[in-house]
Amino acid sequence: MLSNQFVISFFLLLCIPIVFFLVAPNVFPPPPRESLIPIADEIDDQILFRRASAGSSSHLSSGSPQPKLKIAFLFLTNSDLHFAPIWDGFFSGHPRSLYNVYVHADPFVNITRPGNGSVFQNAFITSAKRTSRASPTLISATRRLFATALLDDPANAYFAVLSQHCIPLHSFRFVYQSLFESPRSFIELISDEPRLWKRYIARGRYAMLPQVPFDKFRVGSHFFLMTRRHALLTVKDRILWRKFKLPCYRSDECYPEEHYFPTLMNMKDPLGCTGFTLTRVNWTATVKGHPYSYKPTEVSSHLIHHLR
Repeated sequence: MLSNQFVISFFLLLCIPIVFFLVAPNVFPPPPRESLIPIADEIDDQILFRRASAGSSSHLSSGSPQPKLKIAFLFLTNSDLHFAPIWDGFFSGHPRSLYNVYVHADPFVNITRPGNGSVFQNAFITSAKRTSRASPTLISATRRLFATALLDDPANAYFAVLSQHCIPLHSFRFVYQSLFESPRSFIELISDEPRLWKRYIARGRYAMLPQVPFDKFRVGSHFFLMTRRHALLTVKDRILWRKFKLPCYRSDECYPEEHYFPTLMNMKDPLGCTGFTLTRVNWTATVKGHPYSYKPTEVSSHLIHHLR
């Protein structure tokens, strides 16, 4: 009788560790992976962001003459600016008192800078760091552009985030007049994206809590236009950044640059946003998450009018 009880107890003790081993991965989240943001880069960024926050709390000094408000065009690139001639034509004939251009170029990529006479010639910011797609490095790069533009010119009132693959669809005059008719940021705050839940738990089921509950989580294009007030709010943020810089366990659902800015705006000032962006992207026939690329034979005046 005692031997039977011993055998039963032994098997119970043996089974418990086995069951625990099999169940534990589902009970406990996997250990966090190494952050994608080097500590040195994080420190540099915090110094820059604090300077921008302290030096940009007011828009324009009340005692100084009020200059014309400007649009800050912020380009993120990890390749040559092949469309620079198109942008030079876009800005041609318009005074620099209406706009500024800033470029964040990955310093680990060999990029040929546009030559004399281009608006991009002296536009490359010195604080640029390594970037990679679908990672928090793109959030950091965008915030560096915001901080640089905030510090550089108090007349920068709108901040347009663009990539090297973007081209203008309208004239500069049309863009300028259209933007300043609205005091709001043009950014998507999408809440009904089919894979929103999977994107939310990409870092772990409870990783975003308690700071970012699922009902506040949003998604949207990384290419948007923000007011100065919202750009300043972004460089001041510390709380949400700590969440969105966490590495993902599901890389196929992890696009931090498409989540951080819409979620931040949705939590801080949703009424100050239009809920849509002014950039046009064709998501039909996508390849590995990239939008459709038009072939040379497809580009025509008819296509431009259609995209408008």
